[in-house]
Amino acid sequence: MTDHTENDNINNLPENNNEETATNKVSSGSIREILDTSDIVVRHQLRGMFQNWFLDYASYVILERAVPHIDDGLKPVQRRILYSMKTLDDGRFNKVANIVGNTMQYHPHGDASINEALVQLGQKELLVETQGNWGNVLTGASAAAGRYIEARLSPFALEVLYNAKTTDWTVSYDGRKPEPVTLPAKFPLLLVQGVEGIAVGLSSKILPHNFNEITDAAIAYLKGEEFELYPDFFTGGFVDISRYNDGQRGGSIKIRAKIEKVDNRTLAITEIPYGKTTNTLCESIIKAGEKGKIKLRKVEDMTAAEARILVHLLPGTSSDKAIDALYAFTDCELSVSPNCCVIADQKPQFLGVSDVLRHSVDTTRRLLGRELEIQRDELRESLLFASLERIFIEERIYKDKEFEQSESMEAVIEHVATRLEPFVAGFWREVNRDDILRLMEIRMKRILKFNADEAEKLIKSYLDRINLIESQLASLTEYTIDWFARLKEKYGAAFPRHTGIRGFDNIQAATVAEANEKLYINRDEGFIGTALKKDEFLCTCSDIDDIIIFYKDGRYKVVRVQEKMFVGKGVLYVNVFKRGDERTVYNAIYQNGKAGIYYMKRFFVKGVTRDKEYDLTQGLPGSKVVWFSANPNGEAEVVRVTLKPKLRLKTLQFDVDFSEIAIKGKASQGNIVTKNEVHRFSLKEKGVSTLGGRQVWFDPDVLRLNYDQRGIFLGEFSGNDQILVILKSGEYYMTNFDATNHYDENILRIEKFRPGHVWTAVIDDADQKFPYLKRFTFESTAKRTRFIGDNEASALVLLSDTAGCRMKLTFGGNDSFREPAIIDAEDFIAVKSLKARGKRLTTFNLESVVEIEPEISAEDDEQNDESEIYDSNENDNNNDNESVEFPSDDEVRDQINGQKRIF
Repeated sequence: MTDHTENDNINNLPENNNEETATNKVSSGSIREILDTSDIVVRHQLRGMFQNWFLDYASYVILERAVPHIDDGLKPVQRRILYSMKTLDDGRFNKVANIVGNTMQYHPHGDASINEALVQLGQKELLVETQGNWGNVLTGASAAAGRYIEARLSPFALEVLYNAKTTDWTVSYDGRKPEPVTLPAKFPLLLVQGVEGIAVGLSSKILPHNFNEITDAAIAYLKGEEFELYPDFFTGGFVDISRYNDGQRGGSIKIRAKIEKVDNRTLAITEIPYGKTTNTLCESIIKAGEKGKIKLRKVEDMTAAEARILVHLLPGTSSDKAIDALYAFTDCELSVSPNCCVIADQKPQFLGVSDVLRHSVDTTRRLLGRELEIQRDELRESLLFASLERIFIEERIYKDKEFEQSESMEAVIEHVATRLEPFVAGFWREVNRDDILRLMEIRMKRILKFNADEAEKLIKSYLDRINLIESQLASLTEYTIDWFARLKEKYGAAFPRHTGIRGFDNIQAATVAEANEKLYINRDEGFIGTALKKDEFLCTCSDIDDIIIFYKDGRYKVVRVQEKMFVGKGVLYVNVFKRGDERTVYNAIYQNGKAGIYYMKRFFVKGVTRDKEYDLTQGLPGSKVVWFSANPNGEAEVVRVTLKPKLRLKTLQFDVDFSEIAIKGKASQGNIVTKNEVHRFSLKEKGVSTLGGRQVWFDPDVLRLNYDQRGIFLGEFSGNDQILVILKSGEYYMTNFDATNHYDENILRIEKFRPGHVWTAVIDDADQKFPYLKRFTFESTAKRTRFIGDNEASALVLLSDTAGCRMKLTFGGNDSFREPAIIDAEDFIAVKSLKARGKRLTTFNLESVVEIEPEISAEDDEQNDESEIYDSNENDNNNDNESVEFPSDDEVRDQINGQKRIF
């Protein structure tokens, strides 16, 4: 068919007429062409309609439903709900069903969407006060029906959201009611509440932030200072904001639940990740347990007002490893990608949260300025009329002959205007007809009771208020700063930060997965796998582990654990492979080619490509491994080499020590052992580690140990060395130096344990009601143990590991006149047991205890233990101690070095 343009097709259609000759001229081919042409026209029209309709629909969803407006931070349904609540507001609670029905005057959608949006507003506890069962954001329980629950606007909402005089209005969808284009919000509601919305080809995800931090950032911006904002979630937990990227798209954050150890077999999840409920969290944990990722006995959800999920572990399960597994395999850790998309200038824009805050603060400043201008103009109007009234009455204009005898109102108005002319020169605007008509409405009763002094006071009060407003307008930025500061002071106490900001370490799933499988090998057929239960057992593993396989000919490779896989014959060694492992050292002796030279080598296998074959020999045909050992801590054995007898060969036996050769890469050739034929290789002596102790660091950001030089160096650990952890609560415990260990947030000190080292502590004893001093040594224990007494009200005031510890006591209260006292701990009390109470320090009102330099000799100083420690209160101990006050009760006096000291 010949192509035509649309116009040509339309023009070529035959006209519909009654002429028989025209009808006879239409052939069957013409009819077919006409039908095809009509089809093209219809399709073109439909395509245009779909394009227009879809664009209209997409624009409506983006602008009128899913994406919040930058000015007030609200979606249209939220704005209409809040405006509807304002029209109903009388200070009392209203049924939610009534609010929903009233909102339907403004919102062109069903009651279900309005009810859901209102429940979400109420659960955020900022703009809406609630009464009744509004559901539980922790468990995901839904709210009761709208006829059973009630709501009203909060005082905060009434203060920051409404002002009809500064609101831009439009008509509702049916043209019957006025509604605000945006509410005149004087606070960044978008940032404090957060929002999530999905539109056509567009989404918005703005995370909630802390109320107090937002006000602080607003004040900082107004002062021209730098500021940063980070998410804060009502559900608590921890957040890693290292890649937050100011909330812009492309950034991401990690959120973790807060997990505590109840005991070695029980974990408690007390705060959950944002966007999850305890029900969904329990389901993910149970699924991980069913897959064998975590060895669980049961999971209990005991959530009520606060989240509490108890995870009971099977006996023999490491609680530290289980915590990592919860983060690795369940919803206890989530990655969230924010996307700060808002409506601005009638189109969606992608901004950062700092941009939103700046816009909101600028809007607040503008709105406050507009409100002040309106107040000033209203006061000016009141001042003008008060002045006119005073002139009108004091000058007795109403008694003028012209006033009383005028035949028309126009003449009266003209006369009054003439009489007022000498007095109105300094007025802020000209007196008009309406002003004079208002004077005409003054009643005689008011004229008779007129008091010039009171009128003067009223006028002065108007002038004072106008001058105050003028000064506030002149310093509008400072006025706005005061506005935000007042909001924080008034409402900030109700909004503490719930989510802790902390860096997260990356958890490798393979390192924390429970060894829930057993690996077997069938050497005759060349298969390995977890399903070969009748064959030779190799090791335990998890179903996501990698396995390293060494062959007798020197080849080796890494494969994924499977139920059954063919690996071939001649397998020499199989075990779980740990990527990046620098502690496992392989010792090998191989013959290079058939009847070739024997070489020995030590090497790591830290990183390889899965399923790719490598060779520890030089690759000559006929090469074979004649001695092999895998050493998890770099042990180096001594091997006896027995040679075959040979003419002129005097030494038939000698030893090779692997500790004498360096550890090199997997591709190294190695050292020559012998060029002669060997009868056998045998173990002469087991070796010890040649890697030395392991250097350990503590990273205070993630509260974890590491071997990668991140954080505070704790020392070199080996064998049974332990970590000593001292808590601010007066408890301590010991751990090994495994990098999978988890530590508490309230650490006072963490260091390498020094058996027998003497510590000095000052304790506020809650039982005896006054301070005690004790000297003691810590005992090795993995259980949390209190060293300040069993009464939980007792507090640790000062802790020192300094030899010859001395401290300065400062007295307060009724004893503030006393000179400070110096205590030498060694002279004051001998070393006692950990459980001993110690000795009373003083009976006077003690204001502070501060550690001072010890008096020790240079020889003693050189012998001091120089172990490096991490002290989380290194810069705060003195300040904390200075703020502690104790009651006095007993008295002991002594004289030391000619100075009167009180103990």
